[in-house]
Amino acid sequence: MKRVLLLVCMSLPLLAEVKQLSLHQAIEMLKKENLELKIAKFNAQMKRLEAEVVKGKNYGKADLTISAMRSNDAGNVFGFKLQSREATFGDFGFRDFLGGISQLTTGVPYSNLGTALGDPALQNQMLSIAPEDLNYPKARNHYLTKFSYMLPLYTGGKLTEYGRISNMLYEMSQLDSRKLLNVKIYETKKAFYDISLVENYIYNLRKIIKNISTLENVVRSMQKEGYAQEVDLLEVQARKAEAESMYNQAKLNRELAYQFLSFLLNHEVASIKKVSDMATMPSVSKTALEAYNLDIQKAKLGLEISQHAVALEKSRFLPEVGGFAEYGSADNSLWNDFSQKDFYTVGVQVSWNIFNGGQDKSNMEKAKLNYLKTRDQVELARKGIALKVKKLRTEILSIESDIRSYQKQLRFARRVYQNYKTRYKEGLVSISDVLIKQSKELEMLLKLLTAKNKRNTKVFELDSILNRGGTV
Repeated sequence: MKRVLLLVCMSLPLLAEVKQLSLHQAIEMLKKENLELKIAKFNAQMKRLEAEVVKGKNYGKADLTISAMRSNDAGNVFGFKLQSREATFGDFGFRDFLGGISQLTTGVPYSNLGTALGDPALQNQMLSIAPEDLNYPKARNHYLTKFSYMLPLYTGGKLTEYGRISNMLYEMSQLDSRKLLNVKIYETKKAFYDISLVENYIYNLRKIIKNISTLENVVRSMQKEGYAQEVDLLEVQARKAEAESMYNQAKLNRELAYQFLSFLLNHEVASIKKVSDMATMPSVSKTALEAYNLDIQKAKLGLEISQHAVALEKSRFLPEVGGFAEYGSADNSLWNDFSQKDFYTVGVQVSWNIFNGGQDKSNMEKAKLNYLKTRDQVELARKGIALKVKKLRTEILSIESDIRSYQKQLRFARRVYQNYKTRYKEGLVSISDVLIKQSKELEMLLKLLTAKNKRNTKVFELDSILNRGGTV
């Protein structure tokens, strides 16, 4: 895991190093530069746009269509002329029809013309004439310009509920962004306090190494005078090598903490302003917890969404009414005599689903059950968060008690070590006894710093639950 984090941190862009960065500055930089927070903001913006899309459906839809066509299809050509208001009796084939009548009635006296036209055989002959102008028209251009508008007049409340739900989903995405911000602030604070603690550890290790070096010089002097053996010197040197190894490991841990902090801030951090190695315990109020905890807010918002989901399912039992209007003009040349050849259509359509196999009823019952489940989840969130806060406070108080104990034990271990070092010079104890006491000092130092780190982690977790944001 450390290797993966190290590789990620090494891939950061090369920027000017920030020195003596304060925790407040780091949190402000985090809000602006952290890549995960930027992605979360993009997700929230997309949810906002989705809400705008739903809102836009209330205003209907308007389309402008311009089409250009050319055809010699008989149906198309006749339709083109009719839409352009240019159809004539000749387009129906009357030329061939009248010509057929003239041909069939040639030689018939005028006085007998009516009788001849009433003859069924003659009528059948006239009706069987195929009109050339209608069946084989010349190819014609057709330009159609049309503006159409459709508007939902009544949807049973569907669009209203969709709009409310989409707005709440946008609010939910904002809560998710704030929760992520709390997590990143938690990680940033922890990185600062980790660095400060490891700096403290390094400082104490330097003192311990210096003390061991002093002890090493004492042993050398005593060895020259015959009061110490070579094995005593080797034992001290071995302990010094162990302390130096711990010192080098501590410096590597500090470097890793800086790399992680740089990754969080998306900026290279060279040094920070040290903070107290004990984070401030936040005050906890049940009222503030109910009002500001993000998990409780999300649960409440989810309950509202489930309420509107029930209303949405109820709306499916109601009819939908939509209005539409259309205006345009058509001709064999574009926009020629537009107003003379225009047309319009207006109308209203009512749609009402009266049976779908009981699907709507089942979906509504499902939505009601989801509402009841979400209501219980809100109560669970309240009680669960309250229990977690109490648990964290109890753990913090317990660790604080351990810290006070370790501080006393560390002071005692240092005094004992100094006492044993003096007694060693007097030949009253062995070098092993001295080093054992020195190990006890180092052990208590490690326990103290580990306890402080554990306490800080709990404090920052409590801060995150209380949604204190960037409060330092």
